[in-house]
Amino acid sequence: MIPAQFNVDIISEIEQILPSYSLSVPSFVIDEVESIKKRSKGSDKIAASVALKIAHSPNIKIIKSDLRKNENVDNALLRISKILCTNDVELRKKARSKGIAVVYLRQKKYLTVDGHLNY
Repeated sequence: MIPAQFNVDIISEIEQILPSYSLSVPSFVIDEVESIKKRSKGSDKIAASVALKIAHSPNIKIIKSDLRKNENVDNALLRISKILCTNDVELRKKARSKGIAVVYLRQKKYLTVDGHLNY
């Protein structure tokens, strides 16, 4: 939900730092953002709406993926990701401990990569 919160064009930023990768979002993340949009008001609702609009853009593929029994979204992301885009500090730490490269917002201005990218 970074674009609405910090006015950062994350698609352009990601394409710049990860030019040979395609962008995808698991369907369970779409479900979570839709849930956030439904239960939120104000800027959080707007941010969720913007996130959904971006996720449904032609640059991004939505991958059908279900959560396993008793699995939360964070654990599912750690299970399926090779590169993970998140600003969640705890999720970033868990991803890095599993060897997953992490893309995150730095100085509220641009995206950066923490970890090794395999081209």
